Amino acid sequence: MSTSSTFSPDAFSLNGKSTLVTGAGSGIGRGIALGFAACGADVACLDLNLEAARATADEIAAKGGRALAVSADTTDADALAAAVGQAVDALGPIRAAVNSAGIAGATPAEDMDAADFRKVIDVNLTGVFLSAQAEARVMLAHGGGSIVNIASMSGTIANRGLTQAHYNSSKAGVVHLTKSLATEWARRGVRVNAISPGNTYTPMNTRPEIIERMEAYAGDTPLGRNAEVTDLVGPAVFLASDAAAYCTGVDLIVDGGYVCW
Repeated sequence: MSTSSTFSPDAFSLNGKSTLVTGAGSGIGRGIALGFAACGADVACLDLNLEAARATADEIAAKGGRALAVSADTTDADALAAAVGQAVDALGPIRAAVNSAGIAGATPAEDMDAADFRKVIDVNLTGVFLSAQAEARVMLAHGGGSIVNIASMSGTIANRGLTQAHYNSSKAGVVHLTKSLATEWARRGVRVNAISPGNTYTPMNTRPEIIERMEAYAGDTPLGRNAEVTDLVGPAVFLASDAAAYCTGVDLIVDGGYVCW
């Protein structure tokens, strides 16, 4: 049975919501943390580098927002639980979270050391699982919430010219992890979605093995340019907000149309 309702633009607001962003010290995580604050959220900025997290939190506070800097290794379940506990104590139960912490690298597959492969999988996939687990434990106990995992279009395609089998595999795992968690927690009020960015100007994508290719990628993109971090903020705000109340298990590819070709 359907019921009629009236949509309100207020559904996009994060006003007063306690949120947490991993990888908030730089790149996409930093941009989303600042964007959440601009939309009225209180933001726990989590990063392995505490000084970087503090810089983001200080920028939010300087603009009149409420923020907290916390540090944790996202591959350490106990450290994550402690950091999430700090966030809850300071800002209240988490209602929305974005898991953006990740690493990258490039090595031909035949030369890739097993330890390097495991490290990327551990940070990019296991770290997202452990982060979502810690966040969901709070949300499940306090009426639900929204989790957004940062995957990559590299979880859908194999990037031309880049030897990064470990990274691509980890991001494909994040997409399917997102769908798995979404179905498991849906009836208990926790939505889980992913954003898969295309080629984005971040510190990760100015590393030597990719920077020369970035302009070529822009030419291969239907919109004719690579993404800025700000291009990812709107999609994250949408998925975190009540405007996306009927979205779960979605992999939102934000790539300027790159995977269409």
